[in-house]
Amino acid sequence: MNRIKVINEPSELVPMLRAVDTKVKREVLKEVTLEWRTTKEIEAKFGPEGSDALKFFEKMKLVETRWQSTSGSFPEKAYHTYYTSFHINASWPVYEISDVLAAAMMPEDEFEKLEKDIFKEVGPEGRFAGDIAEKLGITSTMLRSLVKRSVRLDYRGHRIERLKE
Repeated sequence: MNRIKVINEPSELVPMLRAVDTKVKREVLKEVTLEWRTTKEIEAKFGPEGSDALKFFEKMKLVETRWQSTSGSFPEKAYHTYYTSFHINASWPVYEISDVLAAAMMPEDEFEKLEKDIFKEVGPEGRFAGDIAEKLGITSTMLRSLVKRSVRLDYRGHRIERLKE
């Protein structure tokens, strides 16, 4: 089945840019594009960074999962890319796309500090995104882009919530 991801919102570019920002992520993405792969198979080939890439792809909804029988006694979760192609509708104001690109290309240590601040503001119950953006002094586009980059946070409507481990 051909599935096309249509990107209409600038912050949706962040997962795409982050999905290929390291050699391991690029290689893991290629692996799960070709056929279904389990976490064990990916870890055997790419180490723990490969497993982290799968978690990132799953959070970004770039892969689908299924339970697959293995030689062991328990079925294992297997991954495969969800989309066969992407369609990008790119007509956004400069101030929005600059926030998106800044969030996607931000150094890891700077991102981790902001992610920690957002995580703290969200709290265990979640919080309205507008309140968090105002409190942290960032634009809603920047906040949305940072949350899209995070594997610890997600949007639920207009609220940001912590993801369960």
